[in-house]
Amino acid sequence: MEKDMEEIRLNKYLASCGICSRRDADKLIEQGVVTVDGIRAVQGMKVTGQEEIRVRGKKTAGRDKKVVLAYYKPRGVVCTQRDAHAQKIVTEELNYPIRVTYAGRLDKDSEGLLLMTNDGALIEAMMRGVNRHEKEYIVKVTEEWNEEALTRMRQGIYLEELDTTTRPCEIERIGPKTIRMVLTQGLNRQIRRMCATQGYEVFSLKRTRVINIGIENLKPGEYRELTSDEMKRLYEQCGFDSRDI
Repeated sequence: MEKDMEEIRLNKYLASCGICSRRDADKLIEQGVVTVDGIRAVQGMKVTGQEEIRVRGKKTAGRDKKVVLAYYKPRGVVCTQRDAHAQKIVTEELNYPIRVTYAGRLDKDSEGLLLMTNDGALIEAMMRGVNRHEKEYIVKVTEEWNEEALTRMRQGIYLEELDTTTRPCEIERIGPKTIRMVLTQGLNRQIRRMCATQGYEVFSLKRTRVINIGIENLKPGEYRELTSDEMKRLYEQCGFDSRDI
């Protein structure tokens, strides 16, 4: 360990990595599930971050490494940090060793792609509606689609509950009751509300793409880390210099 490197307490280091709070880090250390260079950690020890630090056998990514995951959220899982009434919470279901959160919600009854990250700046950039980032969905309804209804939805629909008109969007009919939609905004339960204005009830809703990231071969409950090329394109499209990743 080089003497000129700043040392910090291990619990603070784990918290700065986004793994958990300092208090929870202390509990993990007490439980004996934290190791530093292969040796069981003890309370009060200090590290520089140059060591190999593992939690339950999984290597920590470090304080400065940005993590972005593509996660297939199953139906029934709630996008929330804490909810005493929710049976399944996304961060608990994901069970990733680094603390990450969602960039854009999916409601409980919807499924599909969520981007999960520890980069607050990226989340903020993705959530700005003015950036008009694309999100793609497969939507199935209970009745056969009427072409006039699809035309009205493409042009923009006034949603009385939200007192706003949706932006024009791309809609492709891919089956009698199934459409592919590409939105550039994320109003609360937008697709379900849009369909309801035309007399349609959504049977299933699946998000398949966010900006340049697709769900690909993921199954419900699975996740994958983005490739370096995907990360670069995502950050560039969100207005960042990819060299800063």
